[in-house]
Amino acid sequence: MAAPAGNGGPVANGSVDKNVDFANYFCTYAYLYHQKEMLSDRVRMDAYYNAVFKNKHHFVGKVVLDVGTGSGILAVWSAQAGARKVYAVEATKMADHARALIHANSVEDVVQVIEGSMEDVDLPEKVDVIISEWMGYFLLRESMFDSVIWARDRWLKPSGVMYPSHARMWVAPVRSGLGDQKMNDFETSMSDWYSFVNDTEANYGVNMNVLTKAYREEHEKYYLKTSLWNNLHPSQLIGHPAIVKEIDCLAATVDDIRDVSAKFMLPINMERTRLSAFAGWFDVRFRGSIQNPVEQEVELTTAPSIDNSTHWGQQVFLVHPPLRVDERDKLMVALSMSRSKENHRLMDVNLTYELQLSSGKCLKPVATKYYIE
Repeated sequence: MAAPAGNGGPVANGSVDKNVDFANYFCTYAYLYHQKEMLSDRVRMDAYYNAVFKNKHHFVGKVVLDVGTGSGILAVWSAQAGARKVYAVEATKMADHARALIHANSVEDVVQVIEGSMEDVDLPEKVDVIISEWMGYFLLRESMFDSVIWARDRWLKPSGVMYPSHARMWVAPVRSGLGDQKMNDFETSMSDWYSFVNDTEANYGVNMNVLTKAYREEHEKYYLKTSLWNNLHPSQLIGHPAIVKEIDCLAATVDDIRDVSAKFMLPINMERTRLSAFAGWFDVRFRGSIQNPVEQEVELTTAPSIDNSTHWGQQVFLVHPPLRVDERDKLMVALSMSRSKENHRLMDVNLTYELQLSSGKCLKPVATKYYIE
């Protein structure tokens, strides 16, 4: 997740939304400690490395655009794979470090680092390849793909390819102790509030109880309704995952990803267990295009894994109270995800689920709004 190459992404009318807090987003990616976290992610690094070097025919003698180059490593690999020219666009001062890295690896005659917003950059030519590591938590948090779409529509040749070329979002039912832990934290915070209300009235003669409802809502959102980052073990999955969204990076529009909605069934495949949460993750694939396919397809997945966890992990949406389920039960799920009105880089998720027991009985649907922050 290098910094995207602009202050925002294209909006419906083609203009650029610049109203996102620069300090809270871009500046995170301007620090080497954050770049190191991503560069240390072996799943991430191996996937991009293999995608480039096992498909050199897409790079040899070609012009490449790296959107949100960050440290510049994808630009370096593109040059080492034989690119004629690489334009590496970066919005933050990380661009200075990218230039140093590119010089140290002797590819400065091929790679040109451009500091600025992708939406504001003017390239001297169209490109054959757009490469970018744009994925955020649960794929779409951060809305960086907006900038990639902008770059594609403005600069990619009709015969060009995208790296990655396809993406998918997944959801699965899971068991976890995180829900119990967060509920305990929430109850502790409420107990502390009630003590505060009593002490304030006893010591200062002011009844603060009128604020209790607002305090509870605030802390319910924080402890119980904000998705959690976690690297789950595959044994925590209690049912088959379902695809929520598939994206063709050559064809997707901003409207396609601004609002995501899906209805799907999650069969339970574990006996007498507990539904504690839903987990969301993504994968991306490097396939080229129909007209210009890769020689070897590569996949990067952030699914729960024994050995190959990633810095993205999974997003966990807690179920309160947990639900007893059994093998052959089914969860009928409706999910919608949209951008937060306060900050379009954050996401609001509405999730409704109904348990259909193996006996045929259906329990009352439960609807919850979650926040990916």
